[in-house]
Amino acid sequence: MDDVTAPTGREPELRAEARADGTAPRALVVGATGYIGGRLVPRLIEAGYRVRVLARDAARVGAFPWGGAVEIVQGDATDRGTVAEAVDDVDVLYYLVHSMSAGKGFEDTDRRAARTVADAACDASVQRIVYLGGLHPDDKELSPHLRSRVEVGELFLRSGVPTLVLQAGVVIGAGSASFEMVRHLTEVLPYMPAPKWVRNRIQPIAVRDVLHYLLGAARVDPGVNRAVDIGGPDVLRYGQMMNGYALAAGLHQRPIASLPVLTPRLASHWVNLVTPIPRAIARPLVESLQNECVMKDRDVDALIPRPHDGLMPYREAVRLALSRLEDDAVETSWLDAEVLGVPSDPLPSDPDWTGRTVFTDARSAHTSASPARLWAVIEGIGGENGWYSSPVLWAIRGWMDRLVGGVGLARGRRSRGRLAVGDALDFWRVEALENGSMLRLRAEMKVPGLAWLEMKAIPDGEGSRYEQRAVFFPRGLMGRLYWLAVLPFHGFVFAGMARRITATAEQDPAMAA
Repeated sequence: MDDVTAPTGREPELRAEARADGTAPRALVVGATGYIGGRLVPRLIEAGYRVRVLARDAARVGAFPWGGAVEIVQGDATDRGTVAEAVDDVDVLYYLVHSMSAGKGFEDTDRRAARTVADAACDASVQRIVYLGGLHPDDKELSPHLRSRVEVGELFLRSGVPTLVLQAGVVIGAGSASFEMVRHLTEVLPYMPAPKWVRNRIQPIAVRDVLHYLLGAARVDPGVNRAVDIGGPDVLRYGQMMNGYALAAGLHQRPIASLPVLTPRLASHWVNLVTPIPRAIARPLVESLQNECVMKDRDVDALIPRPHDGLMPYREAVRLALSRLEDDAVETSWLDAEVLGVPSDPLPSDPDWTGRTVFTDARSAHTSASPARLWAVIEGIGGENGWYSSPVLWAIRGWMDRLVGGVGLARGRRSRGRLAVGDALDFWRVEALENGSMLRLRAEMKVPGLAWLEMKAIPDGEGSRYEQRAVFFPRGLMGRLYWLAVLPFHGFVFAGMARRITATAEQDPAMAA
């Protein structure tokens, strides 16, 4: 939670209401591994719901602290058979997914997934759909992403299942993409050239208040089928949000110059270069700020009472988010979202390599350190700790990735000391983790092929053995040329990693880098 007043789910007004037969109602969450979904699920459990989740990767769900307390249906929201299985015997369905890809076809993907879920929910007599959409004006041309979110909400409202669409603007909380964009723009730039939309009015909302409304939505009267706006108590210009952050963070206010030449595309490139937010996510965020996003009314108050201590002001939400970052206690993060357009196929087992081109770089080293100590170094890799070799070469590779719209090294990691399946780690994603022994990362940088990096800590006599393997499946001629181009650097990078990781493991933990 972002603070002690965040909803727990145990509040009387948010508790699940039993079915007529006395059993607990069942909630299905589509998008449970995302920023909001990952926080909503444990609160639904605390509220007394039996929770089921629909997810493409059951291992990612299982990696959450609450993963063992939910029922998992593995599959995609566009697959009719999987969705039909997921909605069976469900009382309330939370739909918390939205494509963040800037590529062609995302609107059709959103539409197809929403229609599949809506039809299945109607067939299964689901009693309530709750959808988290976007705050928007009614009389302006919307960006493609915001337009798609509005369309999805309207599709659910026409589904025949009573639906409550909660339309939120900028969500402020530790780890949210909107908050991270504000944070890094403000901290990195002492003077900010900015697009003209910095003058637009926005009504941000604390993530704890979003969770309050989502939990309360399950108890809304069955006859309600409509969209309502939700927002915090402050209406600010985007420039005021950045300087409000500066004050909350103890920084000087930043002079801001509005530049009409910064189009959404150029602005997203700018955000990509000076913040950890990759262009694929930055562009829809920037585009959503082209119009003023302020609540048109407070009709939601008649449906869901406000939190007992009121809605959280913007600066207080910022201070609380900063405290969670300082305490290394970020519950979920925008990092949890997969980078769309990057293949997510797991590393095939070695026998499947037969008949296809594969390049590997394998290293092994003995260390007097215990397997537990070696594992601690492996699990702490990346982010602030770096990659234990050739920091200049790693930095150059990160910047090359950023320049072509990739995530780069600036993305970092959600927690300084803990990893779980599905976590982002600079330009890698944790694909597999055997606690204490093996970490496998899948590359999310832009490369002409598929790449993995695997590290192991294996007991070896009185010490341990470190094993490291880089695997690359090239795609076409460019993939082969890419591997040949980087091959000369592997002797510095991968060999150096093996030496430095084992050397660090042998140090006193208090002295380790």
